[in-house]
Amino acid sequence: MPAFLEAPVAGAYHLITALVTAIEPLTGAYAAVTAIVLCTLAVRLLLLPLSVRAHRGMRARAALMPQLKVLTDRHRNDPERLQREIAKLQADSGTTVFAGFLPTLAQLPFFWLMYTLFSRAMVAGESNQLISGSLLGAPLGLHWPVVTATPAFLALAVLLAVVAFFSARLQLRQLDETATPLTRRLARLLPFGTLATAAFVPLAAGLYLLTTTTWTVVERTVLQR
Repeated sequence: MPAFLEAPVAGAYHLITALVTAIEPLTGAYAAVTAIVLCTLAVRLLLLPLSVRAHRGMRARAALMPQLKVLTDRHRNDPERLQREIAKLQADSGTTVFAGFLPTLAQLPFFWLMYTLFSRAMVAGESNQLISGSLLGAPLGLHWPVVTATPAFLALAVLLAVVAFFSARLQLRQLDETATPLTRRLARLLPFGTLATAAFVPLAAGLYLLTTTTWTVVERTVLQR
């Protein structure tokens, strides 16, 4: 790992280990699990203004769909002119096609940190204490078992599938009548990508995925009202 990335990893490690030590009298063996959930909730709370902005941007883009359709029909044979007109329309409305992806992109560094912290035996020049934590008997640094699945991974998979189901329903609700069959199919399937991701990351990172996707479903449900 490049040297300049060691500083944020070491800082996150000391922060989480301090949190684990502080809450251990209350949570016992689940101190590390609780710390992951609390840190994830803190990250999502910090990103809430960005999520609200992204939701407003998505609603603004939905309102622009009739105008986008008109532009597409008018300049169908002139792709360059179409791109210019769409860019102008988005600039005038103050929204972009990337607004809805901002919260997800902003989370990537935190997911990377969680993956790094629970996949290394040594962190900040010392033995990694975080990987000694466990959930239902499975070490938090453990990856998905190849042969036999532990109760922790089974529970995580089931919960991720449930959250993905509700996430897919929300995404389908956001689509309008112009959505293509392929778009609708992707809206149904993409949320279940968290299950595939959980198979290649430590249990701790899977727990982060479960917490953040649950937050996203609740957040979208509230914002859509």
